[in-house]
Amino acid sequence: MSSVWLERITAFCLIFTALSGTESSGVVWKDVGGQVTIQCKSSEPEQEYLTLKKGLNEEFQVLYKDKNSGKNTIAAQFTGRLQLNGVMPNVDIFITNLTSNDTGPYWCVYKRFDLASHDTKIMKGTGSVLLVVTDATQQCDLPNKSLILGSVVISSAVLLCILLALLTWFILKNKTSGNSVKPRRVTTNDVYEDMRGTIRR
Repeated sequence: MSSVWLERITAFCLIFTALSGTESSGVVWKDVGGQVTIQCKSSEPEQEYLTLKKGLNEEFQVLYKDKNSGKNTIAAQFTGRLQLNGVMPNVDIFITNLTSNDTGPYWCVYKRFDLASHDTKIMKGTGSVLLVVTDATQQCDLPNKSLILGSVVISSAVLLCILLALLTWFILKNKTSGNSVKPRRVTTNDVYEDMRGTIRR
């Protein structure tokens, strides 16, 4: 993935995370092979399930923790790299050996079954982060300089041709309008006749 697109995605995710309210903890920058701790916490102690989701729309489930059974379900790409510490609802999630594919927003989502309303209550906890994993050894590919130079030269030549065409058209239009003979308007008064010659007779 090019660094320009990575920066754009990071900026978009940063804005999205910043606008999501007090539940976000900010942006975490890590190097490839590093580690990160995501501290999921909930203000309500009666939470039964914790899900760590990844993506802007929370489309990828990284971890599912069931408080009652003690069962943890970890996504295949995080197996062996994810560890849990703490007691529900306050859980520290430790991810090691980070890769560039781990970049993205991570959300702490809690669920509990409400006996009064017989409904499942879903709420986001605090500790959600935007993780940006960078590869310090990867160099940005510089675009071909001759391609950029060629594009600039061609664009300049096209612009110059357009300006010359407009200038030529303007000069020819003014030259032809100056050479055209406008008909003279002779003021004649046909109603009255010159009577000076007839009176002298």
